[in-house]
Amino acid sequence: MLTYKAIQTEIKENQGRSIKACWIAHVKEMNGLELKQAPNRKPSEPRKYPCPDWAKELIENVMREDGMIPIKSETGKSKGRKKR
Repeated sequence: MLTYKAIQTEIKENQGRSIKACWIAHVKEMNGLELKQAPNRKPSEPRKYPCPDWAKELIENVMREDGMIPIKSETGKSKGRKKR
């Protein structure tokens, strides 16, 4: 599993864009990945800096390449285990 810093470095080197760590946490949360609770994070408050759509796509692509989230097929459905 990639660290936040590794994801930021990968996007900076390949896309030339800077990514905030809080955006990575937001994308992980949206994809159902487990997050650690930051001591200064209040769960009842909305995200101060939600991930913009352009960054979400970049972060998810890096996560897919590393296998952190399933790869989406051309139909938009994720390739993974079939539901029984």
